[in-house]
Order: sequence, then C-alpha cells, then structure tokens
Amino acid sequence: MTTTAQFLPAPPLFSPVAHNWKLAILAGLVVSAVAIVLFPAKLSLGVAGAMAALIAAAFTVNAYRRRYYGGLLVAPAIAVLFVMNIFPLLWSLGLSFFAYQSNNQSIRFVGLNNYIKVLTNDIAAPANWDALINTGMFVVFTVALQMITGFLLAMLFAKQFPLRKYLLILVLTPMMLSVVASGVFFSYYYDPTFGILSYVMGEITGNQFILMDNKLGAVAGIVFTDAWMWAPFVMLLVLAGLVSVPKYLYEAAAIDRVSKPRQFWTITFPYIRGLLMLALLFRTIEAFKLYDLVYILIRGGQDTKTIAYLITEIANEQNKTSEGAALSYVILFMVIVLTNLYLYLANRRNKGA
Repeated sequence: MTTTAQFLPAPPLFSPVAHNWKLAILAGLVVSAVAIVLFPAKLSLGVAGAMAALIAAAFTVNAYRRRYYGGLLVAPAIAVLFVMNIFPLLWSLGLSFFAYQSNNQSIRFVGLNNYIKVLTNDIAAPANWDALINTGMFVVFTVALQMITGFLLAMLFAKQFPLRKYLLILVLTPMMLSVVASGVFFSYYYDPTFGILSYVMGEITGNQFILMDNKLGAVAGIVFTDAWMWAPFVMLLVLAGLVSVPKYLYEAAAIDRVSKPRQFWTITFPYIRGLLMLALLFRTIEAFKLYDLVYILIRGGQDTKTIAYLITEIANEQNKTSEGAALSYVILFMVIVLTNLYLYLANRRNKGA
C-alpha cells in the first residue's frame, strides 16, 4: 500500500542528515580514495570499512524513513554479498594500481605500470601469453566435449527405458563430487604404475603406457576429466528443455509424416536452443577459471599452465600480489567482452527469429 512517506522529497546533496545516502556515497568514495593513496594499507582498509558502514547506515535510515521494508529485509543478504564478493573485488582492483607484495607491507602507487608489465614485459609477457593460449585451448576442447556429451546424454534420458532413474542418478554423480575428489580419482586412474588406463593399454601394446608424459596426453587427460565432471550439467539443462516440448507437436508431425530429422530441427531444437546457449555461456566462463584439475593432475607441467594457474603462481608463490591482481583483471575484462559479444549475438538471433 502506497503511503505519503514514500513521496518524501530527497534531501539536498550536501544536507548533513542521517538519511542522505547520496552524500554518504560521495563522502565514502572520496575519503576511501584519499585513504588508499595516503595512508598505510591497514589504516586505509579500516577507513574504507568505516565508509562502507556509513553508506549502509544511510541507506538503512532512508529505507526505514520511507517505509521501504522490503529493502530492509534483503539488506542483510546485500551486506553479506558486499563483504564476501564486491568489497574484495574492488580492493583487488585498487591493489592492481599499486606496487604491493604480500610478504612486504610497503605499498606505493604505480598507476598502470602493473598492467603494462604483465602485457609487455620481456620475461613475464611470453609466459602470460602461453598460459592464455593454453586457456583458450582448454576452453575450446572442454566446452565442446561437454556440450556434445551432455546433449547426447539428454537425448538418451529424454526417452523412457528400464533402469532409467538409477542410471540418471549414476550419470549425475560426477557433478556432485568435489573437484579435488575427482582430480585425485583420475590421478590414480592415469597412474602409469597401477592405473586402470595404463594396465589396459599395457595389455594391448605390451609396453608401459604413460598418458601424462607429453603435452597432448596431459591435455587429453585434463579435458576428459573436466568433461566427465560437467557434461551432466549440460545434460540437465538440455533435458529440462526436452521434457517441456508438447507431445501433441510430435503427434501432429507423425500424422503429416514428417521425418525424424525434420522433427528435431523444427520442433525439438527451438525448445532447447536457448538452454544450449546458456550452458555454453556458463561452461565457457568456468573454463576460463580452470586451475584445480591442472594442479591436481600434473602440477602445471608439460606446458599446461592456464592463466588461472599462472595468476595463483604469481600472486601466491612469487608474492607479486599487485601483478597477479592486474593479470586477473585483464582476464576479467576479456571474459566480460566475450560474454557481452555472446549476449549481443544471441539477442540479434532472437530478434531475427
């Protein structure tokens, strides 16, 4: 129900009242920026936290005064989101413009120097570009295999057959496991001494089979493991589209003697196309962050370091925190560009349809 409190005029920008959230945001941004530039890291962190609390208090008072009770109810969730996601994101963005190492508390402003260094430095840039190429390779191979396997599994489980329910649970099991558990399992599976794969190949060839002794085998092992884990995710999305197709459309097509391939392209595919594109977007974004399987299976050896692996190595092992943050935001920018390009093409296709 609309009340007069909701139509209270907003206070002037520089009015020092408790519910002036615009002034709180302005003061918070200015004070935080000055603190980051002038104060030590610990003190600037405290000042930024205090400014965030000030902004939150102003929003809370404003919502209570205008009786926006819905906003007050979701405020705790927004606060947790800010503390756990937004603030670390903004803090790491700020660190990317400073020279800072985790094992050295000194910090100084260097502007875009970190970004220039990770893109053009004679030592760092080749390794960064190699890792980016490896990441692109894994994105193409893993996503393609997941999409194909997930689609075929969805087509299979869209039909009714004996033991379908139990087989579906079995197929979904890899997605429920942790990445570490799956990685450790496949490290034993690929083991050249007692692994099942090595034993079978040894029986066939008569020689010891070591999958991970070259880049091609290492890439194949990582791609297969990742697809084994996440093809069920694609299958679930596609299966949701398949079961939503009205049965009468197939009945009408059968009466008109429409061939099975034509039924698929004119009836089935329009229902699952959007879900396929959504699965493609989600899995592509996740593939850019591939790190854990590369570390567990081969420790980045055989020239399989991804950009996520390299960022972890730079930031944690080499203690180059600011350079790691800068490289992270370069990749984030690339993912955002690719995502927006995907959405633009999808919207154009929908409008054309």
